[in-house]
Amino acid sequence: MTRTPFTRRRLLQSLSAGLALGPLASLSALAQKPVPPAPPSLRGLFTADEMHSAHQLRELALRDNRSYEMLERLTTEVGARLAGSEADLRAVNWAVDFMQSLKLDKVWKEPVRYPVWERISESASVISPFPHKLQITALGHSISTPEQGIQADILRVADLAALKALPAGAAQGKIVFIDHKLRKSSEYGDVASGRSRGASEAARKGAVALIIRSVGTDSHRLPHTGVMHYDDGAPQIPAAAMSNPDADLLNRMLQRGQPVTLDLRLQTRSAPDFTSYNVIGEWRGTELPDEYVLIGGHLDSWDPGTGALDDGAGCMITAGALDCLVRRGIRPRRSIRLVFYANEEQGLLGGKAYHAAHQQEISRIQAASEADSGQGPVKRLRSYVRPEALGIVRQMQEVLAPLGVAAGGNDGHPGPDMGVLRDAGAASFSLDMQADDYFDYHHTADDTFDKVEPARIRQSCAAYAVFAWMAAQSPLHFGSGPALKKS
Repeated sequence: MTRTPFTRRRLLQSLSAGLALGPLASLSALAQKPVPPAPPSLRGLFTADEMHSAHQLRELALRDNRSYEMLERLTTEVGARLAGSEADLRAVNWAVDFMQSLKLDKVWKEPVRYPVWERISESASVISPFPHKLQITALGHSISTPEQGIQADILRVADLAALKALPAGAAQGKIVFIDHKLRKSSEYGDVASGRSRGASEAARKGAVALIIRSVGTDSHRLPHTGVMHYDDGAPQIPAAAMSNPDADLLNRMLQRGQPVTLDLRLQTRSAPDFTSYNVIGEWRGTELPDEYVLIGGHLDSWDPGTGALDDGAGCMITAGALDCLVRRGIRPRRSIRLVFYANEEQGLLGGKAYHAAHQQEISRIQAASEADSGQGPVKRLRSYVRPEALGIVRQMQEVLAPLGVAAGGNDGHPGPDMGVLRDAGAASFSLDMQADDYFDYHHTADDTFDKVEPARIRQSCAAYAVFAWMAAQSPLHFGSGPALKKS
């Protein structure tokens, strides 16, 4: 078929103006009326017009999304958003106003209750053999030391497994030092296990405190915080993380064969249950409005930085993706729901609350995908759908390929807050992001807006815009429950 030639610049201008492009269906036309059913030979796949519109949307979203500007607003007007703090509630109110400004069809909030934890002060110093002040941070949920601190010798272990292998009483009266270095992002889960479970294991061996090498890939003298958990029935001891350079310093001291004595002082506060909120906005679909695609990120952050990469970026990548559609009145067949989750950092509590409140909707979730790996760019698309829908996934991967997004398998996971939905049977997608520098800044004072690169976050936003529209427009339901296991 011969098509009227046009330049890429004219294409974008025409899209912005909502004009038809010769014989091809424009995005504006899609917004006005449903696309006719596909001919029998193409049923179960996107039509040629729909695929063309998806390609147009990719180009438009790449050049005309506001994710970077939205993130600047969040980090400047709110900043750090520690769960349970006054800033948490300011962030919720900000998010409600923000979603309303996007002119979504409906914006609401749902309560999430959890206990409050707050850091007050933290310090550590080597007393002997070579006095040094160390850069440390309390781990989330850690108890305080006595006001006079804890003074004890260091016992180094390589990782959590080595700590578990120690004989009973091996750490009696010592401060256990878990020296497990994160070398690449794929190791995060394994290394972070020492942070989350190390205190209870050290306490069982007789330790009076735990200090870990920061779970980060950087060499900056900034410690990485993160949540830890106490096991039921185990003694509770204070827990902190030190910067990677200070962990190296401790190792050099220990290699000299002398005891290394540390003074550790942490003051933290816990309080009764606090009520925060998941903030939710919805853009209603035209034909199947009660089925929906779920996107979003978590609104809370740790307190040392301003939560730009974790997870302000995820919130604004997905908000920017939806904004690309809303500003042009592009309504797919199904609804798109945007969720800013509460308190992911201290136990995925917003995600668990969303699941509890929406258990009856699992079969109506067309696809779920959370952005919580920094700014991107998106490097791969993976699905978790019934086999009959894999042809649609291949078409989605085709449209995303020019953005540098590779095709992945059918083993996708939707992200931390949405994982419980996948476990309950919801179809899911992973938009896997490049994370080679993410753990340089993760949970540190360096997680600030200046680290965000406009081109990277805008590529991620464009990928989410294409994904959300194509998933919501799909001629097939992606499946739920046992049907997914067949793939």
